[in-house]
Amino acid sequence: MNKFVYLLFSLFFVLSTCEKYEEVVIEGELKKWHRIVLNFEGPQTSELNQVNPFLNYRLDVIFKKGDKTYEIPGFYAADGNAAETSSSSGNIWQVRFTPDGIGEWTYSVSFKKGDNIAVSDDLRKASSAGFMDGQSGKFTISESDKKGKDNRAKGRLQYIGESYLKFAESQKYFIKLGVDAPENLLAYTDFDVSTNALGFQKAWEPHAKDFDESGIQYLWQETKGKNLLGAINYLASEELNVFSFLTFNIDGDDRNIFPHLLKVPVEDYETYASIKKNKEAWETMFHKTRFDVSKLDQWERIFEYAETKGIFLHFKTHETETDHLMDKGVFGTEGKLYYRELIARFGHHLSMNWNLGEENNQPIEEVVKVANYVSKLDAYNSHLVIHTFPNKDDRYAELIGDQSPLTGASLQLRDPEFVDVHPRVLKWREKSNATGKKWALSVDEPGKANIALLPDDEDPEHNFARSRAMWGTLMAGGYGVEWYFGYASPNSDLTCQDFRSRDLFWDQNRYALQFFNKYIPFWEMEPSDALVIDDTSYCLAKEDQVYVVYAESVVDSLEIDLGNSNYTFKIKWFDPRNGGSLQDGSITSVEANGNVVVLGMPPLSYDKDWVVLIKKE
Repeated sequence: MNKFVYLLFSLFFVLSTCEKYEEVVIEGELKKWHRIVLNFEGPQTSELNQVNPFLNYRLDVIFKKGDKTYEIPGFYAADGNAAETSSSSGNIWQVRFTPDGIGEWTYSVSFKKGDNIAVSDDLRKASSAGFMDGQSGKFTISESDKKGKDNRAKGRLQYIGESYLKFAESQKYFIKLGVDAPENLLAYTDFDVSTNALGFQKAWEPHAKDFDESGIQYLWQETKGKNLLGAINYLASEELNVFSFLTFNIDGDDRNIFPHLLKVPVEDYETYASIKKNKEAWETMFHKTRFDVSKLDQWERIFEYAETKGIFLHFKTHETETDHLMDKGVFGTEGKLYYRELIARFGHHLSMNWNLGEENNQPIEEVVKVANYVSKLDAYNSHLVIHTFPNKDDRYAELIGDQSPLTGASLQLRDPEFVDVHPRVLKWREKSNATGKKWALSVDEPGKANIALLPDDEDPEHNFARSRAMWGTLMAGGYGVEWYFGYASPNSDLTCQDFRSRDLFWDQNRYALQFFNKYIPFWEMEPSDALVIDDTSYCLAKEDQVYVVYAESVVDSLEIDLGNSNYTFKIKWFDPRNGGSLQDGSITSVEANGNVVVLGMPPLSYDKDWVVLIKKE
């Protein structure tokens, strides 16, 4: 080979092996804690393409900055604007990422193809899918400009091995109070392929008046989403900071929520689901490994708006009727792909948890498989919990400590007067703490199923809910409560479309949040009921520093053991029914001298609940 021919051959080889990538389109503000979306042009395909784009392609992007590395799964996004277009086809693939540091970030792309590659544990047999595979790039992140309740001002909410979750940016600890109902919040008429199998479909019309300009950019198809965005704005205006929702319930009480594609017309599914359970429907009426891209894009509009309002998103991924459906109860391809799609699309949210099942009744070994898979795939390590039946909470004994990657429990109780709440939280706090891995515990369904949290017109004072469930949880070291609405009243767990049905009670939630966030270092305090000389009161204490006593009824002067210190403590009273500032009672200060001290009487001496704050001068 002469020199000229060799040079031509070498030039051809170099040109033929150079990768030519389409330009990546990055959406979103390039700021710390803000969602950014990388849009890649991949193969032209569709939701129902013979080569399944959800299962037989796999997009992963590794983001790096200094010693920080995040491997984030991507997803098929149809035309990249499916919330607006309802498109089911296109060549856009997306990755959503929330950077946690300012400065330059790099990214590198892996895009593979192969049978079931999306859920494979071994990528060595995968082949390149071309397009963006091997692509790399960089971008620069600046500080966030958000303030106030917006989650982007506070950073990612993290489990840090303590009893309370903590925001990475503000370094503040978190208490949640909000709604666990309706569980079918996403059974909403404005979402694509919305069904009304049992008559529980929602329009959220009572909250149309709560929509304001803060939600305009999150609407889709001009006006859709308005009422549900209004409902979220109402919750935030009441200073509630959490709502929960099922993401799959085709065999449950509602049967209208699913991220998967239907095989049959909506009306055929509604007819079938209205007359029988849906185990057969899962086998015959759904594409079990294909998803409704536009519907999921519309869900994201709701969740994205909630972030701006400081809301914690409680993803309930299954309920007891569905956790055995996928893969016939043995965690496999269907379940893995379902969780991969959820994590890829929604795992970037800052304040959230994954709940692996409401009233979960799977074998423990299957629970651990799911928990391990989710924990490994979720690069952000969001709080990971599971919910059980109230009489089966001993299942947690097989999950605490290093037996699973779970970081907390979502507790369900069942006493109609909430007397079981405080002791149950104490029980699992003590048991999980003893393993060396403290769980963050919340009570997400207190009360008897048919009653639970009654509407204001049936129980305007909500005395037991306030005293025994809400304050009972918080004084036991639980980090929050979500309110179940019961099934026997209007605006129930399935039928609620108006959160104002409990408007009076939301004020009492706000007062509790204000007290804990303003007056005490609750994250440094321990449940210490034994210090109070009254077995009906609760106590939370940082000994020798600050004590809080919650008394359900004050008819006689309260007494407390403040230990052997010689400190002087100021005494203030707080009204959990009406809120307001701290008040003076009959005694304003005491000296701890090794004897039990008398705290006196509240500003108004009647048989009601009061909170006493005892703080070292």
